[in-house]
Order: sequence, then C-alpha cells, then structure tokens
Amino acid sequence: MSQKEPMSQKKTPAELRSEILRLTKEYSEAVHGNNGPDPSSLEFHSGETTIPYAGRVFDAEEVQAAVGSSLDFWLTLGAEGEALEREFASYLGARKCLLTNSGSSANLLAVSALTSHKLPDEKRLVPGDEIITVAAGFPTTVAAITQNRAIPVFIDSNPITLNARCEQLEEAYSPEKTKAVMMAHTLGNPFDLDVVTAFCKRYGLWLIEDNCDSLGSEYTLAQSGSQISKLTGTFGDMSTQSFYPPHHMTLGEGGAVNIARDMKWKPLIESFRDWGRDCWCASGKDNTCGKRYGWQLGELPEGYDHKYIYSHLGYNMKPLDLQAAIGRSQLKKLPAFIKARRANWAYLRAELADLEEFFVFQLPSHALAWHGDGQSTADSFSWDPTGATCDPSWFGFMLLVKPEAPFTRAEFGRELERCKIGNRTLFGGNLVRQPAWMQLRRDNPTAFRVIGDLAGADEIMNRALFIGVYPGLSRPMMDFMVETIHKFVRTR
Repeated sequence: MSQKEPMSQKKTPAELRSEILRLTKEYSEAVHGNNGPDPSSLEFHSGETTIPYAGRVFDAEEVQAAVGSSLDFWLTLGAEGEALEREFASYLGARKCLLTNSGSSANLLAVSALTSHKLPDEKRLVPGDEIITVAAGFPTTVAAITQNRAIPVFIDSNPITLNARCEQLEEAYSPEKTKAVMMAHTLGNPFDLDVVTAFCKRYGLWLIEDNCDSLGSEYTLAQSGSQISKLTGTFGDMSTQSFYPPHHMTLGEGGAVNIARDMKWKPLIESFRDWGRDCWCASGKDNTCGKRYGWQLGELPEGYDHKYIYSHLGYNMKPLDLQAAIGRSQLKKLPAFIKARRANWAYLRAELADLEEFFVFQLPSHALAWHGDGQSTADSFSWDPTGATCDPSWFGFMLLVKPEAPFTRAEFGRELERCKIGNRTLFGGNLVRQPAWMQLRRDNPTAFRVIGDLAGADEIMNRALFIGVYPGLSRPMMDFMVETIHKFVRTR
C-alpha cells in the first residue's frame, strides 16, 4: 500500500490575493510593458510604427491597483475614491476634489452648481443669464452653459496663445445678465489669469477654470505689485479636470470638480452629481447628519428619509472605485509625466525653429518671443512687462500654417497621417461654425452672443494643428516627427 499523500494546506484569502497580484504584475509586464513611463526601450520603425498624439502611460502598478480593487468588489465610489480626492486636492492646492465620470461631466456639474437655489438670488444663474467663454476650443466647455439654459457669450481667440482675447471681456459684459466666466487653459497654456481674475472680482462674477488639458501648469499672478505662483485650477471658484487617456493622467474615463477655496460648493456639486439628493452621506453610509428621519423639506412629510430627499434636478455622474485606484497610482507618476511633456515640447520647438518661414508656433501667455535651446525653462522666453508669467504643462505642440506657406493645413495633416504621425486640429475649432451651434441659432437666434468677428478663432480653425508631446514618446519618435516635417515643407 502506497503511503497516503498529505493534503495540501488551503490558502488564506490574503495569500490568494497576494498570489493574484503577483501574477497580475507578471502578466502586465509581459503584455503591457511597452506602455510604461520609460519610452527609451520602445521598438520603433520609421513610417511603420504609429506615433500617437497622446495616450495612456502606465505600468504594472496601475494594473495591480485595478485588479486589487476589483477583488474587493466595492465597485461604486468608496475608499479608493475618498483617498484619490484627498490626494489630488493636496497636489493641486485646492480645498476639495470631487471625482466624477468625465471631464465633460465635471463641466456640466460646475455650471449646474451655479444654478442652485441655495445661492443668493443675485449670484444664482437662472435661464437667460450669460456666461462669458471663448470661441475656439472643446465643445463641452461651452455645452454645459447651454445645457443649463444660460447664454454663452463668445469672445475671440488669440492664434498664438490659443487663449481668449481678454481685451474683449468688457465688451462681453452685460450688467445684471453676466454671472460667470468659464474658459479652458488651451493645450496646457494658462489663459491670462491676471486679467480674468481681476475682471471677475470687479464685477462679482464666478470663475470656472476648465483645467482638463492643463494639469500641472503654473501661473504667476502679478496683481497689486505682488507675485503669486500657483497651479492652474486654483485661481477660480471651481475648476474641472479630465482623466481621459490622452490627458496628463488617466483613470480610463473620469474627471473631477476642484473647489479652490469656498466649501459651500461641496454639497451643491455632490447633490448634482449624486441624483440631486439633499443628503450628503457617502454610498453605503447612513445618518451622518444624525437626524436622517428628522428633516422636513419641500412638501414632504416631516421625518421623510433624508437619503431620498432631492433638492436639485441632478444626475448620476460618479466614477468607479476601481478607476480611483488606478488614478492613485497615476498621481504618483504625474510629476515625471509633466516634466516629460515640458521637455518634449522644448525639444520639438528647438528642432523646428528653422521653419518659422512656414509656421507660427504657440507662445505661453505673457511671452513675447521664444529664444530657447531645447531646454524647458522660463529663460527660454522673453516676457511682457506685466510681471505675470506661466510655465505650461503642455498637452500638445501647436503648428499654425502661415497663409503664405506653399501648403495648406489639410495637406500637412494628411502627410503626417500618411507617415503614421498622430495629429489633431484644435478640437472643435471655432465652435459657432459647428453644426450643433448653427442649429441652435436657427432654433433660437438669441441662444448665444458673439463679440466681434471671431477672426482669430477662424484662423485657428483653418490653419492650426498639433502633434504630441506626451510622456510615451521616445526620442527616435520625435526625431522622425521632426525629419518628416522638414522633408514635407522643403519639398513643396
């Protein structure tokens, strides 16, 4: 009779989890290794390997975080979300970060918060009120205004900075109608916060910064003779963030509303995000107010369950806790991502400097000229006399084709595409030319107002495109981009 084999000892849940995460790391390194934060080892074949304009950059840590969260199976926003909100607010220098399911949703929530009946009547956004915005950009920066039955007032864009022509703010202002300013820091370049914040303060307007393309950008305010340097997203009342894969860090999908100072916005944004409810208990938690059955609001009976009292017409715009777990790993890498973006932009600018005959290159707000050498420093630019400066966390590298160039923007874009070099126009271009806004005006001629002829936004729409600077680009990729652009313009 053979000796009986001893029964194998059953693994504990902790041991199983450890083994699953060990194998996850091994799998991720085998399958996703080329997506890591160090692109120097990437295999690249000129004209064959696609060079994205942007993309996700991650390693096994993010994959392990996602799998670990899925094993916990809490799913909806929970402990990981609370931690990311806390850590992201700390990074940004904001009072509070509230996660949502996209940057576009963040824009909608920020504007919706302005409509709350809990605000003073004279500050509350009501149908027919106006919000000043900029013509060239991404549609959901402006769509949130219309979706809240307010009127966007479009000012023009500067084709060199890609930001608003702030000299038009006064003309755009309408006493008793204008309630806020909302615009984006375009391609990572901060708009003129010196002028905009002073304008909002002068007229008592809310300011919402769309910071979706500009995470990590710095701006030095020069008001009243003092210089104050902060990250964009902390100058206004609220700011919005996107964590879509092309952005500075990713949760897959996801976004956030950041509260710069005044915590009165927290319950309002949470209410609109979480079905419009009046209760502020997190999912899975009850009676944090201590009187769940002690409220009387609206015409509901006294003692109606506070978890089912609705003070706003809201949405469900929460992300998953799994996404937040990924974001916490991404946030650790963010400083290196930003450093790489700045370095890649500076390298492209230096390598393409001899093509100013064909292109206008983007300048940071307040910069008068570039005279750098491929290094990303403030000394690479000369600055206007205001004392305000900025250090963009670049989202892309803009090339504005000059009118006298022997090729069009479309021809240039097609050649880049043929060579598998990712490129994009500046999102929606001049938004008032888009079918959605043209139809809006046909349906209601007063749906929006336009200041001036928007010639700058048209110029951006007709002649601008951008290529990538994201951290996943290797030096051979950027050298091929430079070589391709030189070859194209010199053979026209």
